[in-house]
Amino acid sequence: MTDGWEWRRDGETPAPARPPGAGAPPEGPPAAPGSGTAPSAADTASTAEPPSVSYPNPPPSTAGASPWWSDALGDPWRDPAAPTAVVVPSVVPAGTEPERVTDPDAPGRPTLRHLLLIPVITALLAGTLGGALGYAFAVRGGAAGTVLGAAAADPPALAQRKPESLAGVAERVLPSVVTIRVSSLGGTSEGSGFIASADGHVITNDHVVAGSSGKASVVFNDGSSAPATVVGQDPESDIAVIKVNRTGLRPVEFGDSDALAVGDPVLAVGSPLSLANTVTAGIVSALDRTMQAGEPGGPVRYYAAIQTDAAVNHGNSGGPLVDGAGRVVGVNSTIKSLVAEGQEAGNIGLAFAIPINQAKRVTQEIIGTGKARRTVIGAQVGGPGAGGGGGVRLAAVEPSGPAAGAGLKVGDVILKLDGRPMTEPTDLIALVRKFAPGSVVTVEFRRGTTRRNTSVTLAADAK
Repeated sequence: MTDGWEWRRDGETPAPARPPGAGAPPEGPPAAPGSGTAPSAADTASTAEPPSVSYPNPPPSTAGASPWWSDALGDPWRDPAAPTAVVVPSVVPAGTEPERVTDPDAPGRPTLRHLLLIPVITALLAGTLGGALGYAFAVRGGAAGTVLGAAAADPPALAQRKPESLAGVAERVLPSVVTIRVSSLGGTSEGSGFIASADGHVITNDHVVAGSSGKASVVFNDGSSAPATVVGQDPESDIAVIKVNRTGLRPVEFGDSDALAVGDPVLAVGSPLSLANTVTAGIVSALDRTMQAGEPGGPVRYYAAIQTDAAVNHGNSGGPLVDGAGRVVGVNSTIKSLVAEGQEAGNIGLAFAIPINQAKRVTQEIIGTGKARRTVIGAQVGGPGAGGGGGVRLAAVEPSGPAAGAGLKVGDVILKLDGRPMTEPTDLIALVRKFAPGSVVTVEFRRGTTRRNTSVTLAADAK
């Protein structure tokens, strides 16, 4: 029985196909001629030879051949449409395998070239898109093709803001200047002040905190605020000290008001008309300008002021007046105005500041004792003929006071005090209070027709 397939190797010629239905060759030898009968089965078994199959190109060797090498065309189970030959691949010698062929459409791993190319393309696309958008916005804004301004050049020396320039001075002083708000029965008043110590002491004018309940609020240069308490006040010198509960503050640098000269540049810093952190510039217009100030029903204040033409308005009171090096040389206090009584005064270039040497001394006494001492000469001025353009006449002299100790008498006319001419009674009072108790000053006076000089040791008031 065969499977109907013709088995051969590569390169062999297939045997001719046997017609379908052809029977198998006879298994025994043909009958002997004339016998008329076929050999018996026993004879066949003993004398028959194996049947042979004839192929045009027989296999090279039949030793050990598969039993399927037989005539299978007569297999009744064979599919008539099946091919008549099965090709068995021959063994390929080592080293002669065909070259592998890569499918160009098959996905593969990206190479370094691909990895570098991706960000480059992305950057080019982003740049192109950004340029297009920028151009579109420029055209929409009307700036296409128009270049505004000239080419940049080195800034001039004044624009470099050196530390000694006005801008440099303002930058250094502003962090130490504060705005002070005080609530009272009459409403809320506002003024300026400056930090005198790192632990929170602030100097301002007495008239800024006058009438308060002892409480105030301080607004710093950076906009932050803190509550404050009034440490002490000296109405006659118009100096007050308040304290905020904050540490690490930046205090001002104090200068020497006695070293000022007319014409020196100065800056006034404060909050005029509630405009915080305002800086105005001017010069020293005069020194030891005696001032008598005060509100109706309040104390009368006397001081020898620093006159300046720096713009000072309501709200500047208590703020610092600084020199060209950024050192505080005065406390802005009052202004002169041409308006009528009751009208709002404004700057006309006549502003006055308390000398810092006097304000610093009063501040130290207020912090130390809660109040300040008043300097006196031990004499009273006024009466008929006082002033008269030729000095200040003494109306009374205390027996044990400084004036009496220096030999001064009633009726003497004080011409100069420490070299400053006296023309009005307020001049003597204001200049005396400028000095600290214990200071020795020279006095030039006239007794009758004789001019004399003496030295007076000023003292503190007994009150």
